[in-house]
Amino acid sequence: MRPLVGITGRRLQASVIGHMDSRYAERDIDFFFTDYASKVAAAGGIPILLPYEAGCEDTVERIDALVITGGQDVHPAMWGGSVEDTSVPADSSRSSGFALDPDRDVYESVLLRAAIERSIPVLGICRGHQLLNAARGGTLIPDLPPTAVEHYPSDSAPTDGRPEHTVTFEPGSLAHSLYGPTRIVNSWHHQAVDRCGDGLIVTGSASDGVVEAIEIPGHPVLGVQWHPEWQVTPDPAFHWLVATAQHRLPVASA
Repeated sequence: MRPLVGITGRRLQASVIGHMDSRYAERDIDFFFTDYASKVAAAGGIPILLPYEAGCEDTVERIDALVITGGQDVHPAMWGGSVEDTSVPADSSRSSGFALDPDRDVYESVLLRAAIERSIPVLGICRGHQLLNAARGGTLIPDLPPTAVEHYPSDSAPTDGRPEHTVTFEPGSLAHSLYGPTRIVNSWHHQAVDRCGDGLIVTGSASDGVVEAIEIPGHPVLGVQWHPEWQVTPDPAFHWLVATAQHRLPVASA
C-alpha cells in the first residue's frame, strides 16, 4: 500500500482570487500549494489535503505521515511573544494571506501533537518548522536582524528554486543522514527558532547561527526552515517521510 500523507493548508477569503465572482467574495476557501502534493506523490505517497475541520486526533488515526506546511507567522500568543514585534496584521482576518491566523495555529498544533504521540512521521516546513517548536513550548525570534546571510531576499521568491545559503548539519542526526554535512538551500523567512521546545534539538544551522533544522532524537520528526518543495535539486525530505511511513504499514499477506 502507498502511505497516506496528510498536508495542512491555510484558509482565506475568496476575494483574494483575481476575477472571482464578487458574489463569492466573502466565502472562505481552503488553499494548498500543489508543490507539496506533487512532491509527496513523486516520493510514492498519496497526498491528503487536510482542511481546518480535520484538525482532530481522529484524523491522525487515518493517515500515515504529516506535512505541516509554510505560510504566515505563528501567532505570538503561542510562544510568549508580542504582537507588536510581528510584521503582519495582528488579527485573524482571512482577507489577506499574510494575516496571523490563530485558527490555523490550533488546527495544525492538534495534528502535530497527535502525530508525535503516535510516532507518525512528521515534516515541518518553514512555518511548520517554527510551529513544531512553538507547539512543544519553544520560542521564536520575531524578526531576524540583518546578517551576512539573506534569509528573506527581496529580489526573489523560493519558487524560483534559487539556492541562497549553506546549512551545516550535526553528525549523527537525522538531518545529517539525509543531507550530509552541508546543503545549499533556498530561504524565505523573517522569523526563526530561538529556544528549542521540549525534546527538540538543533541539528542544522546557517553560518550566522540561525536554526535551520530541528528534530526529536529517536522519533520520526524533522523540521526544516527552507522550502524543500521548491528546491532546484530533489530534496530527500519527502522521500524520507514517505519511506518512513511505508515501513510502518502492515505487510499484506499473500
